[in-house]
Amino acid sequence: MTKVRLDKWLWAARFFKTRNLAKQAIEGGKVQCDGQRAKASKEITTASVLNIRQGWDTKEVVVTQLSDQRRGAPEAALLFEETPASVEQRKVNTEQRRVLQSASGLQTEGRPNKKQRRQIHRFRDLIDD
Repeated sequence: MTKVRLDKWLWAARFFKTRNLAKQAIEGGKVQCDGQRAKASKEITTASVLNIRQGWDTKEVVVTQLSDQRRGAPEAALLFEETPASVEQRKVNTEQRRVLQSASGLQTEGRPNKKQRRQIHRFRDLIDD
């Protein structure tokens, strides 16, 4: 196998659960091939560099093997290699998000208990009056 469609390879490498999701991500500009926006039907070869944005993270991977069949996760991990710079950047971004979240005070202790809920209702009633 010398070439395979981009959406098939992303599905086979387990970046996306279905080919349709892979196609939507490509059309949405979340996947770039060799630094350029690509179509789902673009045929990739080994040594192609892909930038894949999933959620908060962007992964830069180099295609090492081609496959158009979805296999188990250990076999799918052999299809690509993430660049060391990408791994380091994701770690830095994760750490920054964690620090910002803890600094902003968004972490809560969970749902309010009955006493706290009564206090919230009293407070709202004071504001409404």
